[in-house]
Amino acid sequence: MTERGAVLEQQRLPDSGNRRPAPGRADGSAVAVRLLRTHALSIGLVAAVVLFSVLKPEIFPSLDNAQTMLRQVAPLAIPAFGLTVVLVMNDFDLSLGAMIGLGGTTAIVSMSVGGIPPALAIIIALLVAIAIGSAAGVAVAYAGASSFVITLALGTILQGLEYQLSDSRPVFLNIPESYQQLANGEFLGLSYQVYVALFVFLVLFVLLEKTEIGRFMYAIGGNIQAARLSGLRVREMRLLGFVIMAVCSAISGILLTSQAGQSTPNVGIPYLLPVFAAAFLGSTTFRVGRFNIIGTLVGVLFLQVVSTGLILLQLKPAYVNIVQGGILAASVLLSRLGRKARHD
Repeated sequence: MTERGAVLEQQRLPDSGNRRPAPGRADGSAVAVRLLRTHALSIGLVAAVVLFSVLKPEIFPSLDNAQTMLRQVAPLAIPAFGLTVVLVMNDFDLSLGAMIGLGGTTAIVSMSVGGIPPALAIIIALLVAIAIGSAAGVAVAYAGASSFVITLALGTILQGLEYQLSDSRPVFLNIPESYQQLANGEFLGLSYQVYVALFVFLVLFVLLEKTEIGRFMYAIGGNIQAARLSGLRVREMRLLGFVIMAVCSAISGILLTSQAGQSTPNVGIPYLLPVFAAAFLGSTTFRVGRFNIIGTLVGVLFLQVVSTGLILLQLKPAYVNIVQGGILAASVLLSRLGRKARHD
């Protein structure tokens, strides 16, 4: 078998590192431990739903609340799915919050100031995102810059561009009703943005789990030097990851501005930490120690359930921030421990 074939074959067995031959038949306790380790986040999600349903039985378990949570979680889920692609290859993107703001502001200003139709304004925002994602990918994959440092600097630049476009003020004049319906319209009781998030999830799920490109990306994240020596197009794959991340962020910004009917400075910044928390939480389930798109989906839902539950309990915003920060710290630690266990 060629070296390239060996790398790809290893990627087809992502969980093999977690399995160790047992001298005899696994007992019930071993099965339970393995189940808890692999599905702890899913169990935690169910437990959180049950807990808040008991504490707020008149509100939390209602259909209206479920629909509201799904609508609210969509702008968070989409960049989290994109970030998963980047993290799979061991890169980071700290500019996603600013890209969310710039994507939404570009679309809004195009319509409000330029009089551009909504469909064309959305296309312009996505093209801007592709250009920015390509620039980040070139800097990291081709120039060899640190993704952490480059995207941190890029986020500051994008924030400045957002301020320049909007003159550091909310932009809300001349926004067509059709643009606002993109997020506020409903079909079968669900907001349109839920279907947009579901579409992005399905596309990236197929990309990572069902295509050769996805296997290449996992190979790069597993051992970039071995992937390069095996002839994989490492630089192109990493560049693609940043483009996907930027586009997902812009889509999120478009949905947020559509829902509000305006652009607001720094609208995307509060999403930075929750997006990372969702992706890192996702790496603690299903494929322990590996970023995966299904895990990210569960992580996003878990964060939304916890956030909604805490708000319904009327806790102070300070306590909500403390809990969310604690979840992020715990998710990073658990992800690190999962990766260590997988390689031991």
